[in-house]
Amino acid sequence: MPDDPPRDDLSAPAASVLQVDALTLAFGGVKALTNVGFGAARGSITAVIGPNGAGKTSLFNTISGFYKPAQGRVLFEGEDITRLPAPKRAALGLARSFQNIALFRGMTVLDNIKLGRHTHLKTNVFDALFYLGRARREEAELRRDVEERIIDFLEIDHIRHASVAALPYGLQKRVEMARALAMQPKVLMLDEPVAGMNREETEDMARFILDVRREWGITVLMVEHDMGMVMDLSDHVVVLNFGQVIAQGTPAQVQADPEVIRAYLGAGDVGELRRRLRGESTVGAA
Repeated sequence: MPDDPPRDDLSAPAASVLQVDALTLAFGGVKALTNVGFGAARGSITAVIGPNGAGKTSLFNTISGFYKPAQGRVLFEGEDITRLPAPKRAALGLARSFQNIALFRGMTVLDNIKLGRHTHLKTNVFDALFYLGRARREEAELRRDVEERIIDFLEIDHIRHASVAALPYGLQKRVEMARALAMQPKVLMLDEPVAGMNREETEDMARFILDVRREWGITVLMVEHDMGMVMDLSDHVVVLNFGQVIAQGTPAQVQADPEVIRAYLGAGDVGELRRRLRGESTVGAA
């Protein structure tokens, strides 16, 4: 298993597996993103934070291919993928979860997770229709990988045959992460992975995010409002406000940035915001 990369290497442009370059997104005359640029180093955890309405989900939707930018580029492993549709980006190794859970509620946990692998399957329609040799082999390999690797890793073996609709919210979020991992990503994009979770669920999810990076070498890009988790887990933090990057750097650098403090609180209590940005630790040290 790959070791955690040295933090000194994380800022090096050559190490970036995902690069956003001068990205601008507009809806009519309204700009949702303006000249946004940053890189996510290979094997790192990068967090995107900002007040409500700052453009975080719009950024995720543009990186993953759901929105087309007016200007700028998205580079994945040095390749310009700005005009590629979302399915082709997923096939390259860009996977994501959603702020609002997007699972098939009438299906089992196992079947939801298996759907994440569809972009990599080579079975043709005829083989699949009659369940011939290649289809059977791919199905067996897929099921073995999902059950022995992903389900065990996320500790959801006890619910693998349960209907998603019957699960509590925290477990549904874990299943969505499992489906994204089934896509065999190089970059895992998590949109508010602990939103609505209690402390125990948050600690579990934070542990899984750290392990995904540490044990599988996957680069993580996440949007999150839990500042304690962001500051504990992240190697690099990007701060958006009104669709623009107002600060980026290490967690310590972002916490001390006066522009970040103004964006979150305006003329409010600076001391209180600094306490919020430091966050009460929600997880153990990385």
